[in-house]
Amino acid sequence: MSAAAADAKAAADPRAAADVKIDAAVTTAVQGGKETSFWVLLRGDTDLTPATKVTGKARAAVVLQTARDGATRDQRGLKQLLTSRKADFDTYWIANTVRVTGDAGLLAEVAARPEVKAVLPDTPITLPAPTAGAVQAAVDAVEWNVDRIGAPRVWTDQGARGQGVVIANIDTGVQFDHPALAANYRGRQADGTFAHDHNWYDPTGLCTGGAPCDNNGHGTHTMGTMAGTGGIGVAPGATWIAAKGCETNSCSVGALLAAGQWIVAPTDRDGRNPRPDLAPDVVNNSWGGGAGFDPWYSDVIRSWVAAGIFPAFSNGNAGPGCNTSGTPGSYTDTYASGATDVNDAIAPFSSRGTGQDGGVKPDLTAPGVDVRSSVPGDGYAAYSGTSMASPHTAATVALIWSAAPALRRDITATRTILDETAIDTNDTACGGTATDNNVYGQGRLDAYAAVRLAVRPSGSLSGIVRADGVPLGGVPVEVTGTASRTVTTAADGAYRFGRLPAGAYRIRVASFGYGTFETDVTITAGDALTVDPVLTGGPSGIVSGLISGAESPLSGVTVALTGTPVTVTTGTDGRFRLAAPNGAYELTIRPTGGCFAAETRSLTVSGDVTVDVALRQIIDGYGYRCTPAAEEYRPGTDRLAITGDDAVTEIALPFPVTHYGVARTRAWISTNGVLGFGPVSAVYQNTTLPDGAEPNDALYAFWDDLAVDEQAGIYTASTADTFVVEWRDVRFFGYAGRISISVILHPDGTVTYRYRGLSGDRAAGVGATIGVENTTGTAGLAYSVNTASVTDGLGVTFRPDPDRIAATFNVTAETWWGQQVYVVGNRPELGGWDPARAVALDPGGYPVWSGGLSLPPNTAVEFKYLKKDPDGTVTWEQGDNRTTITPPTGRYVTHDTFR
Repeated sequence: MSAAAADAKAAADPRAAADVKIDAAVTTAVQGGKETSFWVLLRGDTDLTPATKVTGKARAAVVLQTARDGATRDQRGLKQLLTSRKADFDTYWIANTVRVTGDAGLLAEVAARPEVKAVLPDTPITLPAPTAGAVQAAVDAVEWNVDRIGAPRVWTDQGARGQGVVIANIDTGVQFDHPALAANYRGRQADGTFAHDHNWYDPTGLCTGGAPCDNNGHGTHTMGTMAGTGGIGVAPGATWIAAKGCETNSCSVGALLAAGQWIVAPTDRDGRNPRPDLAPDVVNNSWGGGAGFDPWYSDVIRSWVAAGIFPAFSNGNAGPGCNTSGTPGSYTDTYASGATDVNDAIAPFSSRGTGQDGGVKPDLTAPGVDVRSSVPGDGYAAYSGTSMASPHTAATVALIWSAAPALRRDITATRTILDETAIDTNDTACGGTATDNNVYGQGRLDAYAAVRLAVRPSGSLSGIVRADGVPLGGVPVEVTGTASRTVTTAADGAYRFGRLPAGAYRIRVASFGYGTFETDVTITAGDALTVDPVLTGGPSGIVSGLISGAESPLSGVTVALTGTPVTVTTGTDGRFRLAAPNGAYELTIRPTGGCFAAETRSLTVSGDVTVDVALRQIIDGYGYRCTPAAEEYRPGTDRLAITGDDAVTEIALPFPVTHYGVARTRAWISTNGVLGFGPVSAVYQNTTLPDGAEPNDALYAFWDDLAVDEQAGIYTASTADTFVVEWRDVRFFGYAGRISISVILHPDGTVTYRYRGLSGDRAAGVGATIGVENTTGTAGLAYSVNTASVTDGLGVTFRPDPDRIAATFNVTAETWWGQQVYVVGNRPELGGWDPARAVALDPGGYPVWSGGLSLPPNTAVEFKYLKKDPDGTVTWEQGDNRTTITPPTGRYVTHDTFR
């Protein structure tokens, strides 16, 4: 057997597959016989939908039961192994993960289990360090920040101070008997004594005597801003409880997960006797990890939301750069706050978006500079940070739910209220719009406006803005009257005001190049009013044309007038049409996907103008290019025996398929939307293309974290010249939604990807890589990487260079263990007679060695076979050079014997 064959065997070995699951930091930590603690991520995905179908406090009880049952099911086998090995481990029902302490041997056993998805290091989360601030002047004995968001007006006008609402924080702890906090602590009894069970939890074990403590000061400060008395708190009538999820200036993963469980079902101080009926209404989290999206805490957030607990987070202190929002604040399901100062300006340190899947983050901003609040030792101090901003938002939710109890646990409606009453602040430096951007989010928090909107009878207003029958995206829609709001239309021209107080309004829509639309409307309580504004053009011309590529019309291409809000997309016929006032412009054409290059054209509008543009086709280093597909979706007929998450199966192809010039007879299919031509590891974290990291040598139909459950399957089908692999109704691991993908292969290397049955946000491709790549990861073509580029019915075809033919070399050669057979010749593709660059052949059909590559047609070729020993010794076959002239089309195949 050759070295290449031995490598293939090793790649197929479960132990080798297990190694892929292990983070390099864990592998390093156990070297030399050492033990380390690591996190084991399992594949289960518990459905919490049943909790959303009940009301009141029962929701938390359903979450507890459902999540516990799921964890028991998914963790059973691993727990049995760890128990039998007498290992030190901790399980968590709120997230499908287990913390294990062990050596390299235990690590290998754990990673080899099929239900284990990944093994990650036990890296603590750094608490965003607030900076000392200056004390600003109070306003009528109320801190400036409390007054700035209008909380005192809520107390006096609405009589709502947070009473009836329970706020929690996961932080460094709280000094429970601080003068500003003692009266509102839920553990305080009528006789002045304290009962801490179910009101306080310390998974860190750092607080002695079983009583709440704060060895850092951070948690006491954030709780003071939420529920403190004496003018420091936004909701001074709210009741508070707390979990110590942070040891000091850092938070261990274990403590944060344990605290997250406790929020859903508070326990006694020993972690027993869970009481989901005592779960808080709101939980503030002034902590977070690095920038970007890391899903490690997503199961916790999902459980809170299912239980009706509002998840408030700080957005991070890594500004002023863009894309600095921290996890978990960057999650779509969390409500994250940025920080502003006494002048309502964004704080330089405040992290900016985007967030998960390109969403806007922060959600809004709140005071976070020079915020004075309680600190341990019965004192007060001014701190700055987004840690100080988030408590304002959490406490505002308490005010809303106190004033409008019917909204309690209605997180969607509450988010709408916060969004629509935030004071719009324009800063698009990191993307977004004037009314919703990645610096201020929806704007600056206005607690008074939020509570007023919550308690007033209200209705909704929505519609589509059009001009000449064409929907207009990016257009501001303003309403004034009983309330004032502004939103921006989506790409399809749609706008929506989810909650407007009942009353009279005037709608105003003004867009570049069009006349202004205005009309009066009346919103009544419970009404869902629809108004579709139609804009008319001023003195202008119509710019129209055809966008094509590879001699075919291209649909879905974005055509924009640079420096203006005018943007349209081409239809199925590749044509576009837009209106513009007379003048000079640059027309920017950006296609969807990576098949064609963007282009800019200068034009002058003095009437109607026609601009036809043929976009340049992008070609990778080998010669692959892509186009919109002509082939229709083809389903598979024969189901493969592959299920679950991160699984791989090997198949024989019905005919040789040429991939980057090499004829292939076998393929490996991954549940994660990858078809490889070598043993494919079950890597679920996608990369760009080309990329030298595994996997390589593959077709990436939709490389994302996918799973094949009982509703899904992977199917194949074949004809004389096509082979189909279909991922049918596969689901997204950890996310709602499904997708079906059809891959159609042809012998010459042409492959088509087709998509249908899309559901859920990720089905658009925001977490996927789509493309092709060669064996070494040095050549490849990406249609898209983590981009919303997939629509229902989309098809894309990848083709190799048409001026090449596929050559397959087959030679019968007897070898001894360790020897490798190569082909070498006069062409560069054959190494130019250099043995160091010869083409290795595959011993899969031993004693026949086979391999393929791409050669030019009608070309004289000379070649020979050789053997290499492990020490590098080369043995050439005897006799003259073999010669041939490649055919003008089709394939060239040899059936030789080593001489």
